[in-house]
This record gives sequence, structure tokens and C-alpha cells, in this order.
Amino acid sequence: MLYFRLISLNESLMSSDILLTARQVLITESEALSGLAKHLDQDFVLAHQLILKCAGRVVVSGIGKSGHVGHKIASTLASTGTPAFFLHPAEASHGDLGMIQPEDIVVALSYSGETTELLQIVPLLKRRGSSVIAITGDPDSNLARMADVHLNVHIEREACPHNLAPTTSSTATLALGDALAVSLLVSRGFSAEDFARTHPGGSLGRRLLTRVSDIMHSEGDTPRVLESASLIEALQEMSRGGLGITAVTDGSGRLKGIFTDGDLRRTLEKVKGEVSALRVEDVMTVKPITIGPERPAIDAAELMQNKRISALAVVDQQGVVVGAFNMHDLMRAGLV
Repeated sequence: MLYFRLISLNESLMSSDILLTARQVLITESEALSGLAKHLDQDFVLAHQLILKCAGRVVVSGIGKSGHVGHKIASTLASTGTPAFFLHPAEASHGDLGMIQPEDIVVALSYSGETTELLQIVPLLKRRGSSVIAITGDPDSNLARMADVHLNVHIEREACPHNLAPTTSSTATLALGDALAVSLLVSRGFSAEDFARTHPGGSLGRRLLTRVSDIMHSEGDTPRVLESASLIEALQEMSRGGLGITAVTDGSGRLKGIFTDGDLRRTLEKVKGEVSALRVEDVMTVKPITIGPERPAIDAAELMQNKRISALAVVDQQGVVVGAFNMHDLMRAGLV
């Protein structure tokens, strides 16, 4: 028994040490980001304006950990309205330099500012007319001096206990890239819908781009009866449609009300005798909640959840029924 208690105590101490180390990493990196925010200066504005006015693309380049960060920065820029791609500096020296045009801007990442592969290609780029933005931790480095604009991401120390592994410096570079991308997004007036257009395959794009017209049952498939119909006819039409509702319209197709499963339950509770003599207009929901076909389907999902309803009729601007759908249709579309 003592043996097991000792193991438990040791495991507890080890867990404590692990959490202490992890928390220290997060504190070190968060403090570095706070310092970076405080020291942003006019050079950031110059880099922002240079990219905003760029007639070409932003080419992000770096090697090692800076290269991995560069991939993310290029991806974020491209998805937020700034055309960008990543170019490996070693490959650039072996032919891929031809991918860069004079009107492009190169963002060169190197914390030391002395990466050989970048130092080899930057003079060639500038000779061809491309502007260079360097992001380094040393404003006196060769890369910083070569660049048209230098952004300083100097940190006090890495989160690595040996102050060797790129940790805090990588985080700072990545965060500065995000700051640049988001500031450009704001300046371009890049909207949530614009963002969705660059992410059509993801859940975000699906939620923002899908319209009610994309998920509704079309006019011919929408259960409907005239307001003069009997309750039995309305029940038969509701069963045929399988949506849990039937639209009630006038002779021109304009919505006068809806009859739902809930209306049926309430009717049966009130009426103790024969229901065959009832007309649907006597028991339908008048002035029901509706939605237009061009509204985002995600708005419909939020409306249905807030109002606690399971189906909606879709009407055009003249109030004519053009479709209907229920919560199952939203689920099939991946919206709820």
C-alpha cells in the first residue's frame, strides 16, 4: 500500500512540474507579444501601406521555423483579401525566383536577419524592382539593412529553458504576420461574406454562403392548401409534404397562414367531437413567421431556434409562397 502511495505522490510532483513549465512558456510568450504590441511604430504603417498599394502579390519567404511561420502568414494573407504565396528561399536560388514579378512585394522572415539563402536572393529581387519587407529580431542585421522596410520582432528570451529553440520568436513573428493581415483586411473592407468566398469548402463558408433558396423545398414540393380547404384536406397535404406544416394560401398563392403539428394538437384538445366539419382557416396560425429565399440559411436556423419552431414557409416580396423547409433540411445542409 505504501508503494502505491509513493508512486501517486511522485506522479503528483511530476504533474506539478509539468504544469509549471507549461505555464511559464505561455507567460513568457504572452509577455513578448504584449511588448511587441507596445513597440509597434511607423515602420508597421509603412509596411501596411506598401502592401495595400501593391499591384502584384505578396511573396513570403523564410527557412526552418521561419519558413513554417511564413507558410501560415502567406495563407492568412491570401484568405483575407491579400493575394500571397510562400516561396522557399533555397528553391528561389534554383529557378523559382522566376515566380516573382517586379510588382510583387517580398516579406523575408529571419529572426537573426542573417539567413544565407535570403541574403543571396534579396539583392537580385531589389535589382528587378521588387520591394522587400524584412521581419527580423535585429535591426542591425544584414537583412534588415537591405530591406525597404524592417519590422522588429526582438524578444528578450525564448521560452526554451536553454534559450535556443525558436519558440517565443516564432510566436512573435506569427502574431505580427496576423496583425499585418488583419490590418489589411480592415483597410480593404474585407467582409465575412468575402472571407466565405475563399473558404467555400469549409463549414464557415457553407454557413455564410448557403441561402434559404439552396435548402428549401421548391414551390412544387411545398405542402399547401387553399384557405377554403377542410381540416382533413390540410392534414392529408401536411402528411404528403412531410415537413410538419402546410401553407394556407389564397387563390393567388399569397400566404394567409400555416397549419402545423402543434395547431393540430391544440385543435384536438379544444374540440371534443367530430373535426371533419372544421375548415383549416378556423384553426391555422395567422400571420406566421416567414423568411425570404435570399436570406442566409444560417439566419433561418437562428430564427427557428430562437422562436422554437421546427419549420418555416418561404415567401417572396409579394407574400407569395415559394418554398418551405424544416430543421431536418438545415441539419442535412450542415448548418445546425
